[in-house]
Amino acid sequence: MTREWLPLFPLPNTVLFPTVFLPLHIFEPRYRDMVADALAGDRLIGMVLLREGWQRDYEGRPAIYPIGCSGVITHIERLGDGRYNLVLRGVDRFRVKDEDHSKAYRRAVVNSLRERALDTGDRMELRLLRGRLESLLAPTLDRVGADPPTTSAMPDEDLVNALAQCLDLDPVEKQALLEADSIVARASALVELLDMRLLMARTPRHHGRAH
Repeated sequence: MTREWLPLFPLPNTVLFPTVFLPLHIFEPRYRDMVADALAGDRLIGMVLLREGWQRDYEGRPAIYPIGCSGVITHIERLGDGRYNLVLRGVDRFRVKDEDHSKAYRRAVVNSLRERALDTGDRMELRLLRGRLESLLAPTLDRVGADPPTTSAMPDEDLVNALAQCLDLDPVEKQALLEADSIVARASALVELLDMRLLMARTPRHHGRAH
């Protein structure tokens, strides 16, 4: 499905995933206008990640990754000076087709990227991957005394997306997870990322000396 003129909010270190909540503080005038327009319409904003080198043209139109995730404004607080505190809930992934530059903020024509429906085999694989994720994360959570972000009541899909968004991963790694074409592929890639980090943490670092 094609959607015209979705407001885009590009950030250098934030990737939104479907069904996950994201708190935002909006202070730049152009993005205050964006929020006001979204509130007057369908309350949707498209989150996209800025590509490396964005600092050179931040006030303009720096390059973005073409796949992002739309979010609906679920909570809004307008501050006295015009800034906003808001919460988005991730809705759908999308691909940017074309941009409009008539406003101070960015807007785009986007194609919705619905994730592939799961069959019985997919659901069995996803459940196994969930168990692997929980076992990989348990030692870390035990060490820091944190409450596990996993609950038996949370659907497998929601858990995978929540971990992809909330774990301390590089933004480009999160972007790659967002671009996975199914929740099973995303869960598998997340397991591989965490496996690699665990392996690197266990591997002794040898410091060579020049002779």
